[in-house]
Amino acid sequence: MNEPQVIRVGDRVKVHFDSKHWNSEGWFEGTVVKIEPYSEHRSFHWVELNDQAQAILGVKLISVLNPKNIQKI
Repeated sequence: MNEPQVIRVGDRVKVHFDSKHWNSEGWFEGTVVKIEPYSEHRSFHWVELNDQAQAILGVKLISVLNPKNIQKI
């Protein structure tokens, strides 16, 4: 089994958005600016999206809880 990626503040990441909740679907890039523990195995990863993603999605900062929706670049 693969070890989960360790993501830290300052890491460049890509975040997945789905069309059910956003105007666009796909992977968008940004930088982790804060991590807040949620449970023993999960944390909120606060990601500041890059300029291109901000222009498409209309948001600058997003929190990601589900680990399948965030990947280290």
